[in-house]
Amino acid sequence: MAKNLNADAGNGGETHQRATGDGALLTTNHGVPVSDNQNSLRSGARGPTLLEDFVLREKIFHFDHERIPERIVHARGSGAHGVFEATDDISDLSKAAVFRKGEKTEVFVRFSTVAGGAGSVDTPRDVRGFAVKFYTTEGNWDLVGNNIPVFFIQDAMKFPDLVHAVKMEADRGYPQAGSAHDTFWDWASLMPETTHMLMWAMSDRTLPRSLRMMEGFGVHTFKLVNAAGKASFVKFHWKPRLGIQSTIWDEALKLQAADNDYHRRDLFEAIDTGAFPEWDLGIQVFDQAFADTQPYDVLDATKLIPEEDVPVRLIGKLTLNRNVDNFFAETEQVAFLPSNIPPGIDFSNDPLLQGRLFSYLDTQNSRLGTTNFHQIPVNAPRCPFGNFQRDGKMQTMVPKGRANYEPNSLAEHGEEGGPRESLERGFATANAATGPDETGDKLRVRAESFADHYSQARLFYRSQDAHEQAHIASSFVFELSKVGLLDQVPPRMVANLRNVDEDLAKRVADGLGIDLPKKAKAAKEPVDLAPSDALSIHKNMKATLEGRAVGILIADGTDAAALKSVVDAVTKAKGKAVIVAPKVGGAKLSDGTQQKADGQLAGTPSQLFDAVAIILSDAGCKALLKEGAAVEFAMNAFGHLKAIGASEAAKPLLDKAGVEPDDGVTGLGKDFATAAARRFYDREPGVRTLA
Repeated sequence: MAKNLNADAGNGGETHQRATGDGALLTTNHGVPVSDNQNSLRSGARGPTLLEDFVLREKIFHFDHERIPERIVHARGSGAHGVFEATDDISDLSKAAVFRKGEKTEVFVRFSTVAGGAGSVDTPRDVRGFAVKFYTTEGNWDLVGNNIPVFFIQDAMKFPDLVHAVKMEADRGYPQAGSAHDTFWDWASLMPETTHMLMWAMSDRTLPRSLRMMEGFGVHTFKLVNAAGKASFVKFHWKPRLGIQSTIWDEALKLQAADNDYHRRDLFEAIDTGAFPEWDLGIQVFDQAFADTQPYDVLDATKLIPEEDVPVRLIGKLTLNRNVDNFFAETEQVAFLPSNIPPGIDFSNDPLLQGRLFSYLDTQNSRLGTTNFHQIPVNAPRCPFGNFQRDGKMQTMVPKGRANYEPNSLAEHGEEGGPRESLERGFATANAATGPDETGDKLRVRAESFADHYSQARLFYRSQDAHEQAHIASSFVFELSKVGLLDQVPPRMVANLRNVDEDLAKRVADGLGIDLPKKAKAAKEPVDLAPSDALSIHKNMKATLEGRAVGILIADGTDAAALKSVVDAVTKAKGKAVIVAPKVGGAKLSDGTQQKADGQLAGTPSQLFDAVAIILSDAGCKALLKEGAAVEFAMNAFGHLKAIGASEAAKPLLDKAGVEPDDGVTGLGKDFATAAARRFYDREPGVRTLA
């Protein structure tokens, strides 16, 4: 029977939670036993990762070649051309030409989902990639990030396991583009360092309303270097000028059914109509003295720096102003390399970043080809070998079961858990004393300053408002309810959550119908940090219609003056008015004119819009009472917390749809335009939000 243990690397540093037990020996492809599959070999506890680390290089090398020709992650993407303009002088911080005030630099940006394949959908609960290629006068700078400022893991050594766990299960090929299944939560519950990222992933941040309305982050700590050679630490932020906005879970599901290409279409049409998406580039700059006084390690990619501690300074503007001419030639073939940086920008010793520096180059150079050369007889080891590398072109072995990641606890349920690392038998690098040509000891160790996995997760959760906290709790319940045979996984995950917030853990346990488990032992006890409003979507949403769409449902007999008034109000507020009618040809208005429709009711549901107006006559309402699509139009708008403006004659339709009076249900006057700029979260029923 496997046991969960906190492994000790022999130096007092935490490595990871292990599921240990009898099993095959973990080796490289060539049969060399592995002693530590968790930590990269680096020069000193916080020093750079060493290319000498053949275990890391083989693991990443094999992983980079597992899928052909599609990207292993971030396969489904949308791209556009644009320009970056430096708006502030930071020559005291960086000598990079791209930051010279007034300098305009051509860019290409690719947004993406992470888990799904190229043929999946735009609206799953998923992290979004935010990659920017600057064509600077000093060479390309690729800022490759996400719409979330932190990440699941601290060390690149764990990246293959993360992706293996979250992707389709190895023995059945599903689910696609979703994390609500056994293997992801098995792995995540064994990796406490994932907890902070899980807070973000279970929040509405992973359900963006539009690619134009989400933030971007460089994730890692980088360096800026000025002309005198002075270096400063820096974090990069992209702030959307339309503000951040999200959908809600049920709405996202119905958006997926209505339009698989919702985000891709939204981005393309915005640029095509001249509503160019814009972001401000911001930086958080700090020095080593600041870093040394923080309760977290600034090189830890699972941590962020609160904006209250280091304010974000805006230094430039990004504008996307041209769609691609050929999707394959540009969006699919663009290659981003984190190792592409111009003078004036540099890397830190962030171990996750260090692993990406050579991984991306290998990936882009070899999206076709094979990594299975070790299976050719002349290359094959003569001793037994086994690891979790999988698939790839010319794969001649047939691995069985779903154990293609570690740590795992599959053996506890009678499944094959795969090989295990061995401290006793595994290869261990000789620890070289520091000399004139070396910067530190060669160690596989994680610094003690990386051991706090819960404080910032707690900070994130407690920085949300009550509705956002309810969404997080509900998300955990839904995701963990999909865990099947591995019945120890949900309690283990809830045990971790008790280190974040007791109320959150209780709500998740209640939602799953399980007893509250004993709190998981933390490698380092979490501390309470001051809540940060910058971490909340709801506290930062703009009350605006700009960039939003309002669906206006009409039918024969609709009052022409009322329709014109609503369209004018939406347009004045910089929103987009979309006319919806039962028929493709539109409807005949009260003044006898024929109003063309932008969409037919049966194929244009309210989840496509940010607010709706229902402008009907008595006869028109009576006819639509028999139309299920009309009832759902109102019912879903109300259920998705949107403003509903309605004529008096439309009241029977609202009643049939179960629309109850509140601040978001208005007439067609100026109150509607005001209400349409926001959502009404108090409308959510307590049973849904686990209150």
